[in-house]
Amino acid sequence: MYKLLIRPFLFLFSPESIHHFTFRFIKVAFAIPFVKGIVAALYTPKNPKLEREVFGIKFPNPVGLAAGFDKDAKLFDELSAFGFGFIEIGTLTPKPQPGNDKPRLFRLPEDSGLINRMGFNNEGADAAVERLKKNKHDVIIGGNIGKNKLTPNENALDDYVYCFNTLFDYVHYFVVNVSSPNTPGLRDLQEKEPLTSLLSELQKLNNARPKPKPILLKIAPDLTNSQLDDIIDIVRDTKIAGVIATNTTISRDNLTSDIQLLTSIGAGGLSGLPVRERSTEVIKYLSEKSKKAFPIIGVGGIHSPDDAIEKLNAGATLVQLYTGFIYEGPGLVKKICDRILI
Repeated sequence: MYKLLIRPFLFLFSPESIHHFTFRFIKVAFAIPFVKGIVAALYTPKNPKLEREVFGIKFPNPVGLAAGFDKDAKLFDELSAFGFGFIEIGTLTPKPQPGNDKPRLFRLPEDSGLINRMGFNNEGADAAVERLKKNKHDVIIGGNIGKNKLTPNENALDDYVYCFNTLFDYVHYFVVNVSSPNTPGLRDLQEKEPLTSLLSELQKLNNARPKPKPILLKIAPDLTNSQLDDIIDIVRDTKIAGVIATNTTISRDNLTSDIQLLTSIGAGGLSGLPVRERSTEVIKYLSEKSKKAFPIIGVGGIHSPDDAIEKLNAGATLVQLYTGFIYEGPGLVKKICDRILI
């Protein structure tokens, strides 16, 4: 029903405007008694065989919602009713920022993809914390953190430290995002020396806490094998908990969408089915080359249960959805979990 009736209606409107409309609609609908219970009964898989304990956290199932969907922690409780085993908020920055100029989010229906150049638009870490304080159902939350656009790279650590300290008591794990293509210069922080320094400093802060939280690194699919070798070394040297593979790609290879459309859209990170294969390649390379030394959360182009199984077979421990959730609808989480149980 979603793909036949609901999606065609939603796709009549611009992606960003319909995203905000959908958020408001869900918020209002879930304020009605019993609605959340009905949705959870329809979409939430419940089987102890789905539980996964990863980096010290017990997940009810291995399918999460990737960062970018609920940037400001406005809908994590409601979204959990659609079956997600965990919700990753962000990317959050210390100061609120509007992001890049609109339009900045584009659909590629022929490729089942999205291009975005949002630019870390968010209301800031402090605003998110005020909402996370209301996490009455203890939804497992990941905090994806980044730097403000106007913060120079030499001061980037200050931004990550601020977000880390602000969110620490309210998230279950952290994700260091240095791989978005939409903040100028951000990907330069993926180079071995600055990244090792950044993660080492965060780990020092983390280990000074009575109960440290897992810190993960989100990487781009555009890294070379040599750069992936560096990532393995960095994870080993800094002793962070794991990697999320992968973020969006700047590549436009093998797309069927009209070239004029792509030219008119311009720059941005591509997600969805076009990144599926490369994301899986990165997961497989990291897993095999490191000899499964650390957990990997697989994300990128998961639009079906088979896509999720592909990621898990490649070496992922958990998976996340974003674009696939938009294209395939809320039933995708349960379908993936049902497939895992076979």
